[in-house]
Amino acid sequence: MVGAKTVTGTLYLVGVGPGDPELMTLKAVRLLDGIAVVAYPDPGGETALALRIAQTHINPHATLLPIPLPMRVERPAGQAAYDAGAVALGEQLRAGRDVAYLCEGDPLFYGSAMYLIGRLGAEFPVKIIPGVTSLTAAAAAIGRPLAARNEVLKVVPGPLPDDVLRAELDGAEAVAIIKVGRHFGRIRAVLEATGHANGATVVTHASTGREQVRPLADCQRAELPYFSMILCYRGAEDWRR
Repeated sequence: MVGAKTVTGTLYLVGVGPGDPELMTLKAVRLLDGIAVVAYPDPGGETALALRIAQTHINPHATLLPIPLPMRVERPAGQAAYDAGAVALGEQLRAGRDVAYLCEGDPLFYGSAMYLIGRLGAEFPVKIIPGVTSLTAAAAAIGRPLAARNEVLKVVPGPLPDDVLRAELDGAEAVAIIKVGRHFGRIRAVLEATGHANGATVVTHASTGREQVRPLADCQRAELPYFSMILCYRGAEDWRR
Protein backbone atom coordinates (compact mmCIF):
# COMPACT_ATOMS: atom_id res chain seq x y z
CA MET A 1 0.00 0.00 0.00
CA VAL A 2 1.31 3.43 -0.93
CA GLY A 3 2.28 5.40 2.17
CA ALA A 4 2.02 2.38 4.51
CA LYS A 5 4.28 2.68 7.51
CA THR A 6 7.01 0.07 7.87
CA VAL A 7 6.89 -1.72 11.21
CA THR A 8 10.30 -2.14 12.79
CA GLY A 9 11.52 -3.68 15.99
CA THR A 10 12.40 -1.73 19.12
CA LEU A 11 15.94 -1.54 20.47
CA TYR A 12 16.05 -1.93 24.25
CA LEU A 13 19.27 -0.82 25.92
CA VAL A 14 19.26 -2.89 29.10
CA GLY A 15 21.40 -2.09 32.12
CA VAL A 16 22.37 -5.39 33.76
CA GLY A 17 24.12 -3.89 36.78
CA PRO A 18 27.71 -4.13 38.05
CA GLY A 19 28.11 -7.89 38.26
CA ASP A 20 25.73 -9.60 40.68
CA PRO A 21 22.81 -11.04 38.65
CA GLU A 22 20.51 -10.37 41.62
CA LEU A 23 21.12 -6.63 41.22
CA MET A 24 19.34 -6.61 37.87
CA THR A 25 16.03 -4.76 37.93
CA LEU A 26 12.69 -6.54 37.73
CA LYS A 27 12.02 -4.67 34.49
CA ALA A 28 15.23 -5.95 32.91
CA VAL A 29 14.56 -9.52 34.00
CA ARG A 30 10.98 -9.43 32.69
CA LEU A 31 12.12 -8.07 29.33
CA LEU A 32 14.89 -10.65 28.87
CA ASP A 33 12.52 -13.48 29.75
CA GLY A 34 10.32 -12.72 26.77
CA ILE A 35 12.43 -11.11 24.07
CA ALA A 36 13.58 -13.10 21.03
CA VAL A 37 16.95 -11.45 20.27
CA VAL A 38 19.57 -10.57 22.88
CA ALA A 39 22.68 -8.70 21.73
CA TYR A 40 25.72 -8.00 23.86
CA PRO A 41 29.15 -6.36 23.57
CA ASP A 42 31.77 -9.02 22.91
CA PRO A 43 35.37 -7.97 23.64
CA GLY A 44 36.69 -11.38 22.57
CA GLY A 45 38.40 -13.97 24.70
CA GLU A 46 36.40 -15.07 27.74
CA THR A 47 32.63 -14.87 27.90
CA ALA A 48 31.45 -11.25 27.79
CA LEU A 49 30.70 -9.80 31.23
CA ALA A 50 27.27 -8.40 30.34
CA LEU A 51 26.22 -11.81 29.05
CA ARG A 52 27.58 -13.58 32.13
CA ILE A 53 25.60 -11.28 34.40
CA ALA A 54 22.30 -11.70 32.55
CA GLN A 55 22.64 -15.31 31.39
CA THR A 56 20.30 -16.91 33.94
CA HIS A 57 17.54 -14.39 33.13
CA ILE A 58 17.60 -14.74 29.33
CA ASN A 59 14.89 -16.67 27.50
CA PRO A 60 16.59 -20.00 26.64
CA HIS A 61 15.08 -19.84 23.15
CA ALA A 62 16.40 -16.34 22.44
CA THR A 63 18.88 -15.75 19.63
CA LEU A 64 22.18 -14.47 21.05
CA LEU A 65 23.86 -11.83 18.92
CA PRO A 66 27.45 -10.95 19.90
CA ILE A 67 28.56 -7.47 18.85
CA PRO A 68 32.39 -7.43 18.60
CA LEU A 69 33.67 -4.40 20.53
CA PRO A 70 37.39 -4.91 21.18
CA MET A 71 38.86 -3.08 24.17
CA ARG A 72 41.04 -0.65 22.23
CA VAL A 73 42.42 2.74 23.18
CA GLU A 74 42.42 4.03 19.59
CA ARG A 75 39.17 5.90 18.93
CA PRO A 76 38.93 5.12 15.16
CA ALA A 77 38.96 1.37 15.88
CA GLY A 78 36.17 1.80 18.40
CA GLN A 79 34.08 3.91 16.04
CA ALA A 80 34.44 1.31 13.29
CA ALA A 81 33.31 -1.41 15.72
CA TYR A 82 30.20 0.59 16.66
CA ASP A 83 29.45 1.20 12.99
CA ALA A 84 29.56 -2.55 12.31
CA GLY A 85 27.53 -3.29 15.43
CA ALA A 86 24.84 -0.83 14.41
CA VAL A 87 24.58 -2.57 11.02
CA ALA A 88 24.08 -5.97 12.69
CA LEU A 89 21.45 -4.61 15.08
CA GLY A 90 19.75 -2.69 12.29
CA GLU A 91 19.25 -5.88 10.28
CA GLN A 92 17.33 -7.44 13.17
CA LEU A 93 15.28 -4.31 13.85
CA ARG A 94 14.45 -3.75 10.19
CA ALA A 95 13.10 -7.31 10.06
CA GLY A 96 10.62 -6.35 12.77
CA ARG A 97 12.39 -8.07 15.67
CA ASP A 98 12.76 -6.42 19.07
CA VAL A 99 16.34 -6.54 20.34
CA ALA A 100 17.67 -6.26 23.89
CA TYR A 101 21.24 -4.96 23.97
CA LEU A 102 22.94 -5.77 27.27
CA CYS A 103 24.94 -3.01 28.97
CA GLU A 104 27.15 -3.45 32.02
CA GLY A 105 26.03 -1.18 34.85
CA ASP A 106 23.72 1.52 33.49
CA PRO A 107 23.43 2.12 29.72
CA LEU A 108 24.04 5.88 29.99
CA PHE A 109 26.63 6.05 32.77
CA TYR A 110 29.85 6.04 30.73
CA GLY A 111 28.28 3.21 28.73
CA SER A 112 28.80 2.18 25.12
CA ALA A 113 25.04 2.35 24.54
CA MET A 114 25.29 6.06 23.75
CA TYR A 115 27.06 5.27 20.49
CA LEU A 116 24.23 2.98 19.42
CA ILE A 117 21.63 5.64 20.13
CA GLY A 118 23.47 8.02 17.84
CA ARG A 119 23.65 5.47 15.04
CA LEU A 120 20.20 3.86 15.32
CA GLY A 121 17.94 6.27 17.17
CA ALA A 122 16.82 8.21 14.10
CA GLU A 123 15.50 5.09 12.35
CA PHE A 124 14.28 2.84 15.15
CA PRO A 125 12.48 3.33 18.48
CA VAL A 126 14.94 3.06 21.36
CA LYS A 127 13.99 2.45 25.00
CA ILE A 128 16.37 2.62 27.96
CA ILE A 129 16.19 0.21 30.91
CA PRO A 130 18.34 1.79 33.66
CA GLY A 131 20.62 -0.36 35.77
CA VAL A 132 22.53 -0.28 39.05
CA THR A 133 25.90 1.42 38.50
CA SER A 134 29.33 0.29 39.63
CA LEU A 135 29.52 3.60 41.49
CA THR A 136 26.70 2.72 43.87
CA ALA A 137 27.86 -0.89 44.11
CA ALA A 138 31.30 0.30 45.23
CA ALA A 139 29.76 2.57 47.86
CA ALA A 140 27.75 -0.38 49.15
CA ALA A 141 30.90 -2.49 49.30
CA ILE A 142 32.68 -0.03 51.60
CA GLY A 143 29.53 0.83 53.57
CA ARG A 144 30.09 4.58 53.30
CA PRO A 145 28.13 7.34 51.56
CA LEU A 146 29.60 8.72 48.37
CA ALA A 147 28.78 12.21 49.67
CA ALA A 148 26.53 13.75 52.32
CA ARG A 149 24.07 16.64 52.56
CA ASN A 150 25.29 19.55 50.37
CA GLU A 151 28.65 18.05 49.45
CA VAL A 152 29.54 17.77 45.77
CA LEU A 153 30.48 14.37 44.39
CA LYS A 154 32.87 14.30 41.43
CA VAL A 155 33.13 11.33 39.09
CA VAL A 156 36.51 11.46 37.39
CA PRO A 157 37.76 9.14 34.60
CA GLY A 158 41.17 7.71 35.41
CA PRO A 159 42.64 8.10 31.89
CA LEU A 160 42.63 11.92 32.25
CA PRO A 161 46.11 13.49 32.02
CA ASP A 162 47.77 14.17 35.37
CA ASP A 163 47.37 17.95 35.18
CA VAL A 164 43.66 17.68 34.39
CA LEU A 165 43.18 15.08 37.11
CA ARG A 166 44.86 17.35 39.67
CA ALA A 167 42.70 20.28 38.62
CA GLU A 168 39.54 18.21 39.07
CA LEU A 169 40.68 17.03 42.49
CA ASP A 170 41.56 20.50 43.71
CA GLY A 171 39.11 21.41 46.45
CA ALA A 172 36.93 18.34 45.85
CA GLU A 173 35.33 16.85 48.95
CA ALA A 174 34.13 13.52 47.57
CA VAL A 175 35.58 11.85 44.47
CA ALA A 176 35.02 8.60 42.62
CA ILE A 177 37.75 7.73 40.13
CA ILE A 178 36.62 5.20 37.53
CA LYS A 179 38.39 3.34 34.71
CA VAL A 180 41.46 2.95 36.93
CA GLY A 181 43.06 -0.18 35.45
CA ARG A 182 46.50 0.43 33.96
CA HIS A 183 46.49 4.05 35.13
CA PHE A 184 46.55 3.15 38.82
CA GLY A 185 50.21 3.90 39.50
CA ARG A 186 50.12 7.49 38.31
CA ILE A 187 46.62 8.10 39.77
CA ARG A 188 47.92 7.04 43.18
CA ALA A 189 50.82 9.48 42.85
CA VAL A 190 48.40 12.33 42.03
CA LEU A 191 46.17 11.44 44.99
CA GLU A 192 49.17 11.48 47.32
CA ALA A 193 50.14 14.92 46.00
CA THR A 194 46.65 16.38 46.44
CA GLY A 195 46.04 14.88 49.88
CA HIS A 196 43.24 12.59 48.75
CA ALA A 197 45.20 9.41 49.40
CA ASN A 198 44.45 9.44 53.13
CA GLY A 199 41.30 7.43 53.64
CA ALA A 200 40.93 6.54 49.96
CA THR A 201 39.56 3.07 49.24
CA VAL A 202 40.04 0.83 46.22
CA VAL A 203 37.14 -1.41 45.16
CA THR A 204 37.70 -4.06 42.51
CA HIS A 205 34.97 -6.13 40.81
CA ALA A 206 32.22 -4.66 43.00
CA SER A 207 29.27 -6.96 43.78
CA THR A 208 30.87 -10.04 42.22
CA GLY A 209 32.47 -13.12 43.74
CA ARG A 210 35.86 -11.50 43.06
CA GLU A 211 35.08 -8.29 44.94
CA GLN A 212 38.00 -6.79 46.86
CA VAL A 213 37.97 -3.75 49.12
CA ARG A 214 41.34 -2.35 50.21
CA PRO A 215 42.78 0.90 51.52
CA LEU A 216 44.71 2.74 48.84
CA ALA A 217 47.83 2.45 51.00
CA ASP A 218 47.66 -1.36 50.72
CA CYS A 219 47.77 -1.31 46.90
CA GLN A 220 51.33 -0.99 45.70
CA ARG A 221 50.95 -2.33 42.17
CA ALA A 222 51.22 -0.06 39.13
CA GLU A 223 48.16 -1.61 37.50
CA LEU A 224 44.78 -2.93 38.65
CA PRO A 225 41.96 -4.78 36.85
CA TYR A 226 39.89 -2.59 34.52
CA PHE A 227 36.85 -2.90 36.79
CA SER A 228 38.44 -1.01 39.68
CA MET A 229 37.36 2.23 41.32
CA ILE A 230 38.88 4.56 43.90
CA LEU A 231 36.58 6.34 46.36
CA CYS A 232 38.01 9.37 48.15
CA TYR A 233 36.40 11.46 50.87
CA ARG A 234 37.71 14.66 52.49
CA GLY A 235 34.40 16.20 53.52
CA ALA A 236 33.60 17.34 57.05
CA GLU A 237 30.07 15.93 57.28
CA ASP A 238 29.66 13.57 60.24
CA TRP A 239 27.03 11.37 58.62
CA ARG A 240 27.05 8.84 61.46
CA ARG A 241 25.21 11.27 63.73
